[in-house]
Amino acid sequence: MKKQQLLIVIGGLLLLIVLFFFGKTTSPVGDNPEMATGNSTPATKITTDTILAKAKKNISLQQVSYITQLENSVVRGNVKDQQIRVYHQLARYWGDTLNQPDLGNYYAGEAAKLENSEKNLTFAARFFLNELLVSDDAAMQKWLGANAKDLFEKAILLDNDNDSLKIGLGACYIFGNISDNPMEGILPIRQIAEKDSNNLYAQMILGLGGVKSGQFDKAIERFSYVVEKQPGNLEAIFNLAETYDRKGDKINAVKWYKLSLDLIQIPEAKKEIEQRIKALE
Repeated sequence: MKKQQLLIVIGGLLLLIVLFFFGKTTSPVGDNPEMATGNSTPATKITTDTILAKAKKNISLQQVSYITQLENSVVRGNVKDQQIRVYHQLARYWGDTLNQPDLGNYYAGEAAKLENSEKNLTFAARFFLNELLVSDDAAMQKWLGANAKDLFEKAILLDNDNDSLKIGLGACYIFGNISDNPMEGILPIRQIAEKDSNNLYAQMILGLGGVKSGQFDKAIERFSYVVEKQPGNLEAIFNLAETYDRKGDKINAVKWYKLSLDLIQIPEAKKEIEQRIKALE
């Protein structure tokens, strides 16, 4: 089992930790506002149209015909309501029938924009953000980040006091390759964490930003704080193990990997972690 698959099956709380296995992006975007943004090779651009075109090549002509029929079905009457209904149909067809969750969520997000529903906008935005955090493809990260950003921004317009939405938006800038200035995402999240140190979502995202930028000590501080507040937080415990591992601190990496074993119930996941512990000891 690949590590990415392993981490996904551990559970939704561990989606964020995949960054540690695919930490190929080295642009510094951690806690330090004085850091440069780094120079990375621009990724090949991915658009919704290119994703759709590629997906349609892998389905039957009958399925393509049905999708085209839906896409062209809004012609008269209450166009907005019709479009919402069609977007939901496309969301279900791509997501459930064709097992293309990214496209399913894209259309769910388009429906949410027309509905102007904070709940549905937030749901779609968080789906894209979770996908962003497990993607190791720079172009796909940018597409996911841009879509999540758009949805978070629209949700924030409906609830400007929602710090969780603002943290999600900041994470899009940190991990989505959508800005030449990742601090645009870090600073608002840090302000939230400074205002309320018990906002553990902010602490986790800042920790992950530290990991991505190679600021392992800062990341460890963030994750340790979360564990202090929530001793059974598997996500934070595993993040600590992985960060110590990447830092080269084998003793602490083993310590936290072993603690994570007590909380993981999936045998295949436990086996992978046990093998990592043996390699470090």
